[in-house]
Amino acid sequence: MVKHIIIWTLNPDLTEAEKATVKAGIKEGLEGLVGKVPGLISVNVQISGRLASSNADVMLDSTLESEEALKGYAVHPDHVAVANTKVRPYTVQRACLDFEI
Repeated sequence: MVKHIIIWTLNPDLTEAEKATVKAGIKEGLEGLVGKVPGLISVNVQISGRLASSNADVMLDSTLESEEALKGYAVHPDHVAVANTKVRPYTVQRACLDFEI
């Protein structure tokens, strides 16, 4: 199995209300991919409880069956649609860590 962890920083020009809406959209969109993308086992998007010591706004913690499943997830049309409409337009920084478990 593979863990796929992403951390994003939202555009600082967004208001707090806009950030809340964007975070909810990212969570709904990405968590909604389970059952649609082959090999995607679980998705948890953390959008609340952020402490002042944090330097990012949103975290994706997902588990996939294999590295091949991760590659398929990256190009799956449903994932690409979420990324292009709910994530990329509102984020300014992205960090990724993929590893086998």
